[in-house]
Amino acid sequence: MLCYQKDYPRPQFVRKDWTSLNGIWDFGFDDSDEGETEGWYKSFHGEKEICVPFTYETKKSNLHEEEIHHFVWYTRRFQAEQAKLTRNKLLLHFEGSDFFTKVWINGQLAGVHEGGYSRFSFDITNLVTDGDNLVVVKVEDHLDPQQPRGKQRWISENFGCWYVQTTGIWKTVWMEYVPNYSLRSVKMTPNLPEGRLELEYTVDCPEAFDGRKLEVEAVVSFGGRFVTKALTAIAKNPTKISIDLEAAESDYPWGIRTWSPAEPSLYDISFLTRFNGEVWDEAGSYFGMREIRIEGPNILLNGAPLYQRLILDQGYWDESHLTPPDEEALIQDINKIHALGYNGLRKHQKTEDERFLYWCDVKGMLVWSEAPAAYVYSDRAVELFTKEWLDIVKQNYNHPSIITWTPINESWGVPQVKTNRTQQHFTEAIYHLTKSIDQYRPVIVNDGWEHTVSDIITLHDYEEAGEILKKRYTQYKDEIMTTEIYHSTSRSSFANGFSYKGQPVIISEFGGIAFDSDKEGWGYGNKVDTEEDFLKRFDSITTAIKEIPYVCGYCYTQVTDVQQEVNGLMDIRRNYKVDPERIKEINKRKVTYWRDELR
Repeated sequence: MLCYQKDYPRPQFVRKDWTSLNGIWDFGFDDSDEGETEGWYKSFHGEKEICVPFTYETKKSNLHEEEIHHFVWYTRRFQAEQAKLTRNKLLLHFEGSDFFTKVWINGQLAGVHEGGYSRFSFDITNLVTDGDNLVVVKVEDHLDPQQPRGKQRWISENFGCWYVQTTGIWKTVWMEYVPNYSLRSVKMTPNLPEGRLELEYTVDCPEAFDGRKLEVEAVVSFGGRFVTKALTAIAKNPTKISIDLEAAESDYPWGIRTWSPAEPSLYDISFLTRFNGEVWDEAGSYFGMREIRIEGPNILLNGAPLYQRLILDQGYWDESHLTPPDEEALIQDINKIHALGYNGLRKHQKTEDERFLYWCDVKGMLVWSEAPAAYVYSDRAVELFTKEWLDIVKQNYNHPSIITWTPINESWGVPQVKTNRTQQHFTEAIYHLTKSIDQYRPVIVNDGWEHTVSDIITLHDYEEAGEILKKRYTQYKDEIMTTEIYHSTSRSSFANGFSYKGQPVIISEFGGIAFDSDKEGWGYGNKVDTEEDFLKRFDSITTAIKEIPYVCGYCYTQVTDVQQEVNGLMDIRRNYKVDPERIKEINKRKVTYWRDELR
């Protein structure tokens, strides 16, 4: 896209004047939590060095210590230009820091943030001096199952499908100069049936609003060709407008370009903020015109039934864990998933680096966006989860590749949701809160089993034999779509008091075949010893699901091995374990149950 800058951390809202603060920082542990009392925020000098944004538990950090430390400190110097601050403010951004983060600039508190997966920013304009400045960061993290932690363990050793914890800064830290009169955010909603792009502006203005003074102009283009523009007077926050793309594209033979996996067409859009006619701020972005909706038992993309061939993607790397080693690694993952014949992925228990979503937008990869789970139910867990999830939804709303929100998985964090009305209320509340921000995308609560209110019914089943899997879901559909137990997990499809309403059905976890004869670890069912045995079982269960007439998609577990799990189609270093062409052929092979347009 025209706005693209390599390594820019927020590729859907791009400005030119920015600086990455990734790299070597001084670092130290504070196991007795004495740093604040001793004034480390004034002049902290760590005994260690760490490579940000990699956490101390990883090899990429240059430390690789997996022991648990609840309090960690960081510091580094950075340059500020006082001359720029007459027309600009200086913002310090953290894309992700786990879990409770406090930031000081030159010994003065800049702000605090609670949450491990959502981005946050601080205005440090009044705290910096011309030239050399000091930033000090303290991060507090605990093995607290009330925190949204995703796949991070909450005991001292790995177990099951939970892995080494992530402590502290794990995504990019950066700063940018932002004009005093500027666009703070824009919410972009494609309205394909009406041929319109709906925009919701929030601006920063240092004085009272006057619609004659402050304006935002949106300029839309496609492939370098001007399409349309809209100039809007801003008199309040937020300000909503609508751009008629259908009229603007009336001379183009096929009308509006739509986004889909087969043809991921994207429009460029730039936003110019003017005060008294002078351009103060310019931000570059892009959008995709696509519609995702439910119609009876089908999921429709741009009005046509969509069969989803998804794969579970946990986003872990050998030397950097949750943090991608670089942007090229993100691109490689998407390319390799496409090469395996999948048209989408379920980003599991993680809010991924936003550059990943950018490349999914560009390359046409469908994404289910999932929340990191807590593992107990309490008032504090509800509060922490709700705030962070709503932040994540707003943060990633504009990405056309995201077609489904998945806030809760397998009753994690709501262990008694089957029978407990309080926990059921929470799942219903999260569903409706998500819909209150995004009325268009499907929302799944709770993925895998024990559904309460949900736009799609998703089931997890790791049966090894394809013939058993097919028989179960073809002969016993009515029994499965109840509150009765449907397989060996001792779980039911619905929580008590809820029932099937004819929604689309997807088998959203299956497979998990362990295949790595040289490594200890686990998968689902029996481990296989040869590539042919793997392919035989993979073909059997995948084809079985494709032959279930009412199921409109599947999600295979998983992309890569992750630490003690050896059930990936690739190992943790992204080497294919089996021939990707044979996996692709099985995934894309036609079956008699589906009409052509469903493939």
